[in-house]
Amino acid sequence: MPSLADARFPDPNREHLKLLTFNLQVGIQTSAYHHYVTRSWQHFLPHPERQQRLGMIAEVLSRFDVVGLQEVDGGSFRSSQINQVQYLAETAGFPHHYQQLNRNLGRLGQHSNGLLSRLQPSQIKEHSLPGTLPGRGAIHARFGDGPDALHLIVAHLSLGQRTQKRQLDYLSELVTPLHHVVVMGDLNCTPDRLQAHGRFCDALPLHPVRPVPSYPSWRPRRALDHILLSSSLQANEVEVLDHLFSDHLPVAIDIQLPKACRHAMAAA
Repeated sequence: MPSLADARFPDPNREHLKLLTFNLQVGIQTSAYHHYVTRSWQHFLPHPERQQRLGMIAEVLSRFDVVGLQEVDGGSFRSSQINQVQYLAETAGFPHHYQQLNRNLGRLGQHSNGLLSRLQPSQIKEHSLPGTLPGRGAIHARFGDGPDALHLIVAHLSLGQRTQKRQLDYLSELVTPLHHVVVMGDLNCTPDRLQAHGRFCDALPLHPVRPVPSYPSWRPRRALDHILLSSSLQANEVEVLDHLFSDHLPVAIDIQLPKACRHAMAAA
């Protein structure tokens, strides 16, 4: 069976969607723990290899229908004034993209989430997730109209368990009234911790696809990057892509869309 990343173009009848979530770490390649120290300066200063790496990342992203990005820069000194969301969308051939600025560091950094899509969203909303320190958010994209629309949420949660609980409570409220839902992103928690949050698990309920270790990228042991689906959606394939572009590995999935959902998306 071919890899999800081998199918470059989306199926025109949209019975399936190829999704990917990826924590980009603003284009910093990390392949050992000591790189968090020796390459930490790249969080503040530009690096000549960053742009070349973005080009290689765009090549991988071009093979998917919808991509959720975390820890991308919206254009600052460290990224050589390049909006990484826009650059990846244009280079990978995505006609639609959206940037959510979560942490505005002025000229030093524009810490963001991003959404790249081959389908035109009917609506996009952004949410600032609760926390003692601001800087975490979620993008909520709706594809189609009515109760059978597809809702896709790209989220990046905090590290602390107490703040994570508040953020999962917030997402629970968001997804409860919805039917066809995908929640994906760097949730910074293991499947066990997710399942221990009863309110979040009961909200739709969402069911996780097969957990796949994605962190650290050079020796993945922990499943921190998740793609969660409502019961109406089925996962045909899920895999971690073995690309050392960041300290996280990209997680990809092929989902099958129910007929009612496809009709709602086509009618929009």
